[in-house]
Amino acid sequence: MAARALAAVFLLPAGLHAQSPSLTERDYLADLPVVISVSRLPQPVDEVPGAVTVLDRDTVRRSGARDLADLLRLVPGFQTSMAFESLAPLASYHGAFGIFPNRMQVMVDGRPVYSPLFIGGIAPGLQTVARADIERVEGLRGSNSATYGARACLGVVNIVTADAADSHGLRASVTRGENGVADQAMRLGWGNGRLNLRLEVDQRTDRGLIGANDDNRVDRFNLRADGVSPSGDEWRLRLGRLGIDAGKGQPNLPGDPVRQSAYVAEHAQLQWLRSLGPDADVLLSVDRLQERYQDAFPYSLLPLGIADYLTIDAGGRSTSDGLLLQHTLRPRPSLRLAWGLEWRQEQVTSPPLYNRPDPLVTRFSRLFAHAEWRLSPAWLLNAGALVETSSDSGTTLSPRAMLNWHLAPGHTLRAGLSRAWRPPSAFERYADIRYTWNGALLDHTTWSNGQVQAESNTAREIGYLGQWPEAGLSLDLRWFQERIANYIARQRRTQPPLAFEYVNYIDFPIEGLEYQVQWVPWRGARWTFNQAYIDIQTSTAGLLPAAVDTTPGSQLYTLRYAAPRLSNLLMVQQQLPQGFELSLIHQDSGTMIPHAASSQHKLAFTRTDVRLARVFRNAAGRWEAALTVQNLGSPYVDFASDFQFQRRAFATLTWER
Repeated sequence: MAARALAAVFLLPAGLHAQSPSLTERDYLADLPVVISVSRLPQPVDEVPGAVTVLDRDTVRRSGARDLADLLRLVPGFQTSMAFESLAPLASYHGAFGIFPNRMQVMVDGRPVYSPLFIGGIAPGLQTVARADIERVEGLRGSNSATYGARACLGVVNIVTADAADSHGLRASVTRGENGVADQAMRLGWGNGRLNLRLEVDQRTDRGLIGANDDNRVDRFNLRADGVSPSGDEWRLRLGRLGIDAGKGQPNLPGDPVRQSAYVAEHAQLQWLRSLGPDADVLLSVDRLQERYQDAFPYSLLPLGIADYLTIDAGGRSTSDGLLLQHTLRPRPSLRLAWGLEWRQEQVTSPPLYNRPDPLVTRFSRLFAHAEWRLSPAWLLNAGALVETSSDSGTTLSPRAMLNWHLAPGHTLRAGLSRAWRPPSAFERYADIRYTWNGALLDHTTWSNGQVQAESNTAREIGYLGQWPEAGLSLDLRWFQERIANYIARQRRTQPPLAFEYVNYIDFPIEGLEYQVQWVPWRGARWTFNQAYIDIQTSTAGLLPAAVDTTPGSQLYTLRYAAPRLSNLLMVQQQLPQGFELSLIHQDSGTMIPHAASSQHKLAFTRTDVRLARVFRNAAGRWEAALTVQNLGSPYVDFASDFQFQRRAFATLTWER
């Protein structure tokens, strides 16, 4: 038990945290999980400043999901897509406002994994680690710019990987099935008390969606090393490489022809922790991400009367470098603090996208602080703020305050306010896409004048968390009201150049209610039901002046249906005799428009997955054989009007020792 508690202490938002009397083994083994990525302080979920869904290792394994995007549909309010058209399967929270969702922060062990190259989108980052290496997933349903800054405007997902000390030995898995599903992985872990390492190499492949040029292959390499120096300082090193080869394009769309694309991302992260005493520590973290993308396609010259084509290269490269210094302390028994400084630089180079050979550089400087103040045994105040200076968009302040009231054992009410900011990405601010031939301008598809300002999200929420241990029942409920101001959207210009540009267009509210019920009706069973009601209050008629883009996939044209009004999901897990396990997931999604579908395709869908597995041991080690069938029903539209997710049945065999 002590080892489990110690491993949990290591898995903090920046990767590390010193042990202190306020964080005991009981905290990690209690019914309420300890959340480590909301305030930069470890807190049980009934004391965090927001609503958090935690997907533990067992839920991740038994879900049958092959990647993180598919797994996130278990979180209330999320919309997911399995298409590789936007580089990788993607997920968004409270609205699919574009094909590159960029209003949510995704982290792996505290390291941000959004893509500067793809408008700050999170799709490639969701493919960074293999599903089997995930210890748990923490999803904060609501803004967290007060802790993480620009990219956390609508929510935060932190993927916590398994500790290297818990990964000793050899593990191998193979998956084969319908639709070209062919996955394989191998992991090796070794070490001692001072140094532990884990090396994972894996590949996943399938043929994608019906109607799409969506054949894809994902290759990953990840190395994690956890160590203790002779002086007692703790350190973590993570190195990795992600490669995505995927088809994209549509045969009947001249500006988006069928072709292959290639994406490579390499990352490194080093963290160092020194304890300053039983209630204080200091953390230093540095990280780097570098991306390369290749996407070449033919552009027809027939409109000029020339029976030839021009090769367009829409590729590019980027880097993102970060430095974090964080100090945690307890100045009084009733008060805990976390504060620090962060610096980040993003550099994007892509002559085809920006019509310039030199890189675009954006720098962020952040000062953050969070206080957890126990006013009394029943009342807890969380208050914090982040000051962020962007070299492009100036200085913003993102504050948050949340009051938690433990009105009875196992029952907590919370209420709070926050404000978040999202500066425009380099592409939204400086895009300049031109197709030229022999000095002549053939087409000018996108142009931005550099005047786009940061959009904001002002949010308020009321929540309730209740537990009835005698009935094996828990309830997590959240009512929210968010208002997006200076919304950044794409619009067609009425003056030269007659291209699309990004502008600050409208303000609009998002209101709704989310809840999740977990029930253990009998031994070996767990039922989870969640439901989300989301109301995006915009009028289609009010969004269609002459200058607004009304082509398929237009952001402004689809705002009202960017998220389903009502969606629900039921997951049933049951332990059976002889080592068998059964899992069933049923999802109903109300009317919405997929990420790149036309406005006429307001669709709802139903999906049912089932997984049957058996776990057994013999002299060779531990084995798990599983059969998963995703989408037992009819194919449903995913991402675009003519892309469909069909049934996928596949078998997986896993061995470890």
